[in-house]
Amino acid sequence: MARKKQEEEKIEGGWINTFADLMNLLLCFFVLLFSMSTVDADKFEQLVTSMSERINIFSGGGSAVGEGPFVSSGTDQLVSISQFFNEFKNTGEDSKATQDQDTQKDGDQKTDDGRNQGSEGTEGQDTGMTAEQKAAYEEAEQEELKQRTQEMYGRIVEEAEKNNVQDEISINMDKNYQYVQISMNGAILFDSGTAEIKKSTLPLLKKVGTILKVYDSHMVKIVGHTDSVPISGGMYRNNVQLSMARAESVFDYMRVNKFLKPGNMEPSGRGPYEKIASNETAEGRARNRRVEIKIYTDE
Repeated sequence: MARKKQEEEKIEGGWINTFADLMNLLLCFFVLLFSMSTVDADKFEQLVTSMSERINIFSGGGSAVGEGPFVSSGTDQLVSISQFFNEFKNTGEDSKATQDQDTQKDGDQKTDDGRNQGSEGTEGQDTGMTAEQKAAYEEAEQEELKQRTQEMYGRIVEEAEKNNVQDEISINMDKNYQYVQISMNGAILFDSGTAEIKKSTLPLLKKVGTILKVYDSHMVKIVGHTDSVPISGGMYRNNVQLSMARAESVFDYMRVNKFLKPGNMEPSGRGPYEKIASNETAEGRARNRRVEIKIYTDE
């Protein structure tokens, strides 16, 4: 009876040995597989760091190497949720701003005042500058123009001294720094009531033309002026026509003899309407009879 119980106990505990053998076999099997495989530590590290950088699933991962050789082709196309919402928000704001602009334009078309305000608003949006920034920008531009005009003035004075005409002409600078002006006395250039250049003045015009040749690419305006004494007889009906004819004579001389570009020169006449002295005296009338050559700073 005791033997029978021992045999039954022995039979019931036999599965433990079979299970232990099975576990040993499985362990040996996986050890064998592992021993047959190779793990590239560098590639594994790149994979981990790349996934951490691209997908943000590892909290302590490093940055990806290069573009991430394992996941760059796929995860580069991923967009984070925060970036998506930021772009969506910006798009909404842009759309709202566009709608506001359209609404403003519709309202501006109702009245002339509205249109003017709309134009000013559009200009402000195009430049993207505040009133203070615009004022500072204009001030900087004016300062740059002033500097360039002063430099040109200095060079023209030097050229006049070099050609020994500083006593025969007057050189001035525009108060707004737009141009440098060369003035020549009309009595030296022309006889009374005529627009034909005196032969004795041709050497002076030649030297002035040499100065102008340096600024051939600049805009040059030739302006004739007269005094207020009415013209009696002759080929000109009034002083305006006379002043215009004198400016054209200087224009033709510079074009033909100094080969200045006619497209950059502009003759005009002002008659007695832009006087620089009183016409009540002979000295004042002599000063008013003149030809001015304005050399503009900007090309």
